[in-house]
Amino acid sequence: IFGTTNLEATPVINDSGFNRGIIQLLVFLALGALAASVYGHNVSKEDIAALRVLSGVQVIHYMWLGAKHMVTGYDHLLFLLGVIYYIKQFNDVFVLVSLFALGHSVTLILGVTLSWAVSPYLVDAIIGFSVLYKGFDNLGALDTFFNERPDERLVVTVFGLFHGLGLATKLQTLVVRDDGLIANLLAFNLGVELGQVVALFCALLILTLLPVFRNHRQTAIAVNAVLVMLGCMLMFYQLRLYYLAA
Repeated sequence: IFGTTNLEATPVINDSGFNRGIIQLLVFLALGALAASVYGHNVSKEDIAALRVLSGVQVIHYMWLGAKHMVTGYDHLLFLLGVIYYIKQFNDVFVLVSLFALGHSVTLILGVTLSWAVSPYLVDAIIGFSVLYKGFDNLGALDTFFNERPDERLVVTVFGLFHGLGLATKLQTLVVRDDGLIANLLAFNLGVELGQVVALFCALLILTLLPVFRNHRQTAIAVNAVLVMLGCMLMFYQLRLYYLAA
């Protein structure tokens, strides 16, 4: 499955109107700084308080929590936006999203059930790097600087594993009791998948109805440059937290 793929990003960094793209990028910077200040993995105090008084199987509650976490998880959404940005065929989108779902489902379930003790800051730094990488790739920089790019399916699967591990580290901060653990965990994962479907539908709708994001080179440069910038900010923010916690 991880052989040669035709899911190639369209190089855009050699566009003659690059200066116009820089101007648009400056407009995005303010929005980017605001979005990056929101930590996508935080679990609200209200959710933690609600779970403390619950026990046993709580399928609906954990499903809602998983969907809410995905829809408000800016790092997950930014990565998925980068993945589907240039993909126009539904079958290709389905394959990549399925591999991403498989990856994060595996590490989410194993991370919680086996109580993996990993630093959430380092995991989230890697997730930030995934956003940076996808924007960098979409700008055609991998082809320009390295003359090749890894198989997109392999990249999405590997980063999916880290995204799932990030979900696991946060779910472990909740009151997840042994009674009903597997059912609640599966419900949470199902909620994550449903939230992902909703988010992807909205993103695909925007990219389809507003083709300027894909077809206008200056806009494409600006959007993917912002992905690089946000990925950098998220990554270094988490590394700073890791350093302060050490």
